[in-house]
Amino acid sequence: MKAPDRSHVASSFTLIKGAMIDETYAVFAAWDFGASKKENLDRLKRENFIGAGTATWLRDLAKVLNRRFDPSARDRALVLLAKNGCPIEEWKPILLWHMTRDEFLLRDFLTNWLFPEFVSGAYRVRSEDLHAHLRSVGLRGGATEHAWSETTLNRVAVALLKMAVDFDLLRGSVVKEFVSYHLPERSFLYLLYVLREKMQSPGKVLASEDWRMFLMQPSDVERELLRLHQYRKLDYQIAGSIVQLTLPFANACEYAERMVA
Repeated sequence: MKAPDRSHVASSFTLIKGAMIDETYAVFAAWDFGASKKENLDRLKRENFIGAGTATWLRDLAKVLNRRFDPSARDRALVLLAKNGCPIEEWKPILLWHMTRDEFLLRDFLTNWLFPEFVSGAYRVRSEDLHAHLRSVGLRGGATEHAWSETTLNRVAVALLKMAVDFDLLRGSVVKEFVSYHLPERSFLYLLYVLREKMQSPGKVLASEDWRMFLMQPSDVERELLRLHQYRKLDYQIAGSIVQLTLPFANACEYAERMVA
């Protein structure tokens, strides 16, 4: 059965639980593609092979993974990378992209708040700076599951900034600061594959808002494409308004398999 579309659901539950990067990697590294998602998550809760401290935390992890990912279909490449030992620093940005498919609040925060703050030259950001943005999620297509109290609003703001720290976009504790972030080369190439599958048009890939999640402007993307073209890792040609992008593998899954071969 196909999971319901949650791409516009602004869920505070999953955000407040956090990024769970190491835990997600460990679960996916042990994933059995021959079993269903429910069977895999039931085994996680039964065997606790990641060494969770409490049954409650383990149950919440399983619930978050169930909401966030579809390992047998659209998130299969992400799982393949973990199963084949992809270095965590390359896997993290790929995880972030996959997470934002069903984490509306995270995607909206990264593309419509954090990136504009970065481009405007902001150096420090605080959780209270986010409140007005969070109150207006409905204007950008988000639907909250229930009305938020001020306490929930603040917890979501804190959680979003903590996510940005976990994914190396910010640093700090109470007051967060932007860092000089560089998307790893193989992570960048993976994102090229998934965006090409999604958008087809090379021009649309270059201009995609998804790059904002990694604090990249179109000029940054083009600079990296030209560098990779120079090293013959892809073919990128531009003549006026005509853009051509040729990648050596057929899709993201094939690239993921070669990436960790």
